[in-house]
Amino acid sequence: MDEHPIQGLMTTAMENLKDMIEVNTIIGDPVESPDGTVIIPVSKLGFGFAAGGSEFTSGDQGDSSGGESLPFGGGSGGGVSITPIAFLIISQKGMKMIHLDESTHIYEKMMDVAPKAVDKIQQLLKESGLQEKIKQQSKSKNDDEAKKQEKDKKRQGKQDRKQNDQQSDEEEDGLQYDI
Repeated sequence: MDEHPIQGLMTTAMENLKDMIEVNTIIGDPVESPDGTVIIPVSKLGFGFAAGGSEFTSGDQGDSSGGESLPFGGGSGGGVSITPIAFLIISQKGMKMIHLDESTHIYEKMMDVAPKAVDKIQQLLKESGLQEKIKQQSKSKNDDEAKKQEKDKKRQGKQDRKQNDQQSDEEEDGLQYDI
């Protein structure tokens, strides 16, 4: 069976898009500066693709099974958008990401600040003695909860014994009537 014209159209368009989009498009080629620092560009890539086609019928609406091919019209298109978003800088001092868009790195800043904030809070709690108070309150709550559970167990045990006594009294009454 022959290849349909739209298939060739789509294959050509997809191959050309594939050639344009590669890893080096998103993570660019590293650039080394004289002091040994390596700068790697990072980009955001967006692309779209569309294809369509139609076969036209011949002038006479007769049977087209005679092997003649029908006229075909089609088209395809694609677009690529490459936007630089950051630079990754690797130096003797370490690694650093410099964002070109200020709003994209808010989460990164939060992750950098979070451990410092937790350490600072712990330090303040230790200095104020509040941490010990919280531990004591927690222990006190746990002790109170344990006492409550113990009381509940005792109460349940009393109820179970009372219920068993009532059942045995009923069984004794039942035996008296059966005799």
